[in-house]
Amino acid sequence: MIEFDDEYFMQQALKEAVIAFEKDEVPVGAVIVINNRIIARGHNQVELLNDSTAHAEILALTSAYSSLGTKYLPEATLYVTVEPCLMCCGALYWGKLNRIVYGASDEKNGFKHITGENWPFHPKTELVKGVLQDECAQLMRSFFKGKRK
Repeated sequence: MIEFDDEYFMQQALKEAVIAFEKDEVPVGAVIVINNRIIARGHNQVELLNDSTAHAEILALTSAYSSLGTKYLPEATLYVTVEPCLMCCGALYWGKLNRIVYGASDEKNGFKHITGENWPFHPKTELVKGVLQDECAQLMRSFFKGKRK
């Protein structure tokens, strides 16, 4: 069996972010992985669903819980293209994920901006940041540049 790395799975999350971009949603994508296999995918659908909670992370979590029939994901890794917001951190906390890997920082809405040094995730969760950071950030810049015209 091929062992995929963080960059591979972040590329999969970026594919989800591109889907959001093409639908005129803020381009954030997420995948959830257990045992080297993607079990759930999500991308922002705030505009489509007219729901401010329809973030990529939340939709991927809901899909994972539903497909596995569980409310916790202690063996899962979430890959998300942009630093999670505080709302998503709350959901990730309760999901008890093993790892959270994100690409680009979000200086305006990311959890670090709001919580400072306070840890918003489950105590056992490992955080990895900056995976494919440039690619993730470029997609966001392109989206918002198009909005400012």
